[in-house]
Amino acid sequence: MVADEYYDEELEEIKRRQYEALLKKLEEEKRKKEEEMVREAQRQAILRRILTSKARERLANVKLVRPDLARLVEDYLINLALSGQLRGVVDDDTLKKILLELDSRSRREFRIIIREKR
Repeated sequence: MVADEYYDEELEEIKRRQYEALLKKLEEEKRKKEEEMVREAQRQAILRRILTSKARERLANVKLVRPDLARLVEDYLINLALSGQLRGVVDDDTLKKILLELDSRSRREFRIIIREKR
């Protein structure tokens, strides 16, 4: 009988520790998600401030097709704005030039070479 009680107490302690670990993990994930949401809101606020509405619309369209390029452009513009190198707002034509420049830098060129057997 005593062995059963000891076993039950030990089992309950293990369950309690696992439950606490799970709660801690969930709280950590929730905190990280909230921090990411705050960072993204800050990014969007900066972009709203430095882009014209037409440029924001273009960037949103690019994000649908090429999210990697859109993120690269956003990072580039935010870095320029935060470092004080950006004068005024970025219009649609300027955004097009930036998109072309960063797209050409980020693209990889693939070559396929076919060699005949000798």
